[in-house]
This record gives sequence, structure tokens and C-alpha cells, in this order.
Amino acid sequence: MEWRLAPKPDRALLTIAGAVIGIWLIFSFLIGVTRIEAGYVGVEVNLAGSQRGASEIPVRTGWVFYSPLTTQIIEFPTYVQTVKWTKNVDEGNPLNEEMGFNSKEGMEIFADVSLSYAIEPSKVPDFYVKYRVNNLDRFTHGILRDIVRNSLNEVASTYTVEDVYGERKAEFLSRVEKQIQDKVTNVGVGVQQFGFIGAPRVPTVIAQAITAKAQAIQEAERAKNELATTQAEAAKKIAEAEGDAKSQVTRAQGEADSNRIRQSSLTAQLLELRRLENQRALIDRWNGQLPSVEAGQGSGLMLQLPHQQ
Repeated sequence: MEWRLAPKPDRALLTIAGAVIGIWLIFSFLIGVTRIEAGYVGVEVNLAGSQRGASEIPVRTGWVFYSPLTTQIIEFPTYVQTVKWTKNVDEGNPLNEEMGFNSKEGMEIFADVSLSYAIEPSKVPDFYVKYRVNNLDRFTHGILRDIVRNSLNEVASTYTVEDVYGERKAEFLSRVEKQIQDKVTNVGVGVQQFGFIGAPRVPTVIAQAITAKAQAIQEAERAKNELATTQAEAAKKIAEAEGDAKSQVTRAQGEADSNRIRQSSLTAQLLELRRLENQRALIDRWNGQLPSVEAGQGSGLMLQLPHQQ
């Protein structure tokens, strides 16, 4: 068996390969590439030079080339974010995160809250400069949660517990949502939805008193409606009776007028005409036979009239 030594690699090839690898390492160290997916916006943060800070122009979706030595690309989702702060851990929260606030009377109210928001893409640099967070969870459960809690307390201080618990609840939530929006508009955060999950929680005694009052109001309204219905039915019957009476008077008046007209028309000439008409009718029915007289036995005369045909 014959052994042969492998040929030594060409020094030129080794040099070229080393140069390529070195260039690639330098290129990868100086130039970074990332891809920003749809639904996200990247903001370029300058790490060196006189323009340190967030760029005024956000980086859109797609492939982005940048220098890792001098810049950093931070991605922010621009699709709608929904968060729930609840007492019930089954809602997806590992802890009790219910919101507590005080009413106008100083009564403490607790509620489960839901909030949806989105960041306007063109405002992402302003958002980053304002809050210096590159993780929306930190913003949502930190800064935004504080804004929501403070807004609830500020608005609730002008509402009674009955207002928040009862018929003015929608108005209350609308004002809180507007206050939250006003506090985050300048950084491009748009509030899409805000509201309670279920009914707000107040002390049991207060809840029972509010419920009893609402039931009393409903009963009073029902009684009022029933009274109005009864009065309407009575008025209808009175109207029908009045209508019947007026109808009878009208008929009687008509009959009286008719009799008066007939009586005024019975002149001597009209009566003579009616008498002659009756005689004419009798003559028309006569068959021409004269009456016959028969003598009865011991009983006088018997007059036999002709038979009518």
C-alpha cells in the first residue's frame, strides 16, 4: 500500500479566504440587518455623535440596515393592545389588579377594568422620547395603569356612588376615557375602548339600598302607568256614553222634526184626497153584487153582503 501526502494548500487561497472572512466579520460588526414585520414600527436610536437620541423619522416595515456601533433599532407594535385589570385571576391576570377609586361622598368603589389602545406609527419616536421604554408591557402595567387609576379618581370625585353604580355609569366612563385620552394624545396613544367588566363593587349595604331604591322607582312608575291606563279607559267609556246620548238626542230630534213636518202637511185638501183614494180602492174591489136580505124564522131580517172575490 502506497501512502501519499496531501498537497499543501495554496498560500494565496488561504490569504483570500482569510480576507473574506475578516471583511465579513467587520461588515457584520459595523452593519446590522433586521426585518420589521407588518404591524410594527421601528425607531432608530442614535447612540453616538451630536445627534444622540431617537430619530424624528420612524423606520417603516421591511428590511433595515443600520450600524450596531452607532445606532439601535427598537420595534414597537402599532396594532391594538388590550389589557384587563381584574380581581378574578381567571380573566388572565395572575394577581388581583382591580381598580379602586373614591366617589364624591368618599365611598370606596372597586371595579374590573378593560382598556384598548394603539400607538400612532408617526408618533412612535415621541412615545419613546417621553417614556424611554422599549417594552409595551412596562408602559401598559406601569405608566398607563397609573394614568387610568388617577383619571378614575379625578372623575369619580364629582360623582356619587349611586351615579357610578346606576344610570349615570355610561356618562362616568365616557368622561374617564376622555381624561385618559387627553393625557396620552401628545405621544400618539389612541384609546380605542375603556369600560368596566361587570358591575362596580360597593359595600353590600350600599348595593342593597341602591337596588331597593331602583325597585321603588320602578314600582312607582308602574303604578303611574296603570293609573294613566285606568284614567284613559274611564275617559273612553265616558266619551262613548256621551256619544250614545248625543246620538239618541239626534235621532229623537230627527223623529220630532219629521212628525212636525208630517203634521204641518195634513191640510183639508190632502185629507179629502186620501178619503177619495180609499173609496176608489173599495169600488175597484167590488164584484157588482148587491146585498141580499133574508127573513129569518122569528128572528127578523138577515142582511147578506156579497162575498169578496
